[in-house]
Amino acid sequence: MRTIYLDNNATTAVAPEVRDAILPYLSDLYGNPSSMHSFGGQVAEAMENARLSLANLLGAHPDEILFTSCGSESDSSAIWTALQTQPEKRHIITTRVEHPAVLTVIQHWERHGYRVTYLAVDSKGRLDLNDYEQALSDDTALVSIMFANNEVGNIYPIQRMAEMAHEKGILFHTDAVQAVGKTPIDLQHLPVDMLSLSGHKLHAPKGIGALYIRKGVRFRPFLRGGHQERGRRAGTENVPYIAGLGVAAQLALDHMQEERIEVARLRDKLEAGILERIPDCMVNGDVENRLPNTTNIAFKNVEGEAILLMLDRLGICASSGSACTSGSLEPSHVLRAMGVPFNFAHGSIRLSLSRYTTEDDVDFVVEHFPQVIKTLRAISPFKD
Repeated sequence: MRTIYLDNNATTAVAPEVRDAILPYLSDLYGNPSSMHSFGGQVAEAMENARLSLANLLGAHPDEILFTSCGSESDSSAIWTALQTQPEKRHIITTRVEHPAVLTVIQHWERHGYRVTYLAVDSKGRLDLNDYEQALSDDTALVSIMFANNEVGNIYPIQRMAEMAHEKGILFHTDAVQAVGKTPIDLQHLPVDMLSLSGHKLHAPKGIGALYIRKGVRFRPFLRGGHQERGRRAGTENVPYIAGLGVAAQLALDHMQEERIEVARLRDKLEAGILERIPDCMVNGDVENRLPNTTNIAFKNVEGEAILLMLDRLGICASSGSACTSGSLEPSHVLRAMGVPFNFAHGSIRLSLSRYTTEDDVDFVVEHFPQVIKTLRAISPFKD
């Protein structure tokens, strides 16, 4: 059966060029990049080339790039260093719609005595900059705001929010895992202090990420031990995946216009086709400021998990905005924060495209989605 993959905000296919770049470092080029001999030196050179490639994608200097194992480690490292270098400050600002990689870490520090401001969002998932301005204080150690939301795709006003933090001498971190490679980021002009990213969201493998740390920002290692990464992260570097991430970064730069224009066109066609053919559905989030690949659509009086199961039978991969976990039937924390009505929130589905999504993929989904919803509504216990 044909697979139509529309879950690219969960993970992406490894690009063939990335796979080809990885393979030599899993066979012949197995040296340790910290070794003094030339066999290890050539591996170290490949790693630095990848660092340069990633820096070019971000508009950063290579020395500002720290390789990690994933976006979650990058987030934890950023929060850790901000708090450890400013022990006198006991306040953190974040949002109610952050990814758990940030929320759970901040909640941990909250249990250890830190005061946390969780910024609210409106019905479209937008932040209020007046609320944010009032939350900033002399006691604030860190602001951590995601660049783009993983569920609804909203892009947040990071430029202005970072400027406002800096006006009060406050460190600013952004989780840009969903944004890197999908929308342009230029850290020469975007005044964030730290930025997290993950390789598997931009067609590199799972198990590799990076943290951007602006020059001059004090840093304390989250992972201690050896001298690797200029003493900022212990552990022998994952050279194969670092090499792959470097190629993925170059591909992302090469395809940026395609992501912004062609992927957005297909997303809009998919979204419009579904809204035209299915009654009682709506788009969650801010359609004026969102990632080019993401739509989150809520279907009234249907369970999201049931939709996913029926789509799966058709070979369509998507994800649910109602994400039931640990037996809970509550909608996701993002949709709850937005105040999406209960009978819509439970039927919210995220469809996320990539540059590998085709016109035929979109046409197939638009053709078959209406019958899925019609079937489920006929047997749904929820009625108007």
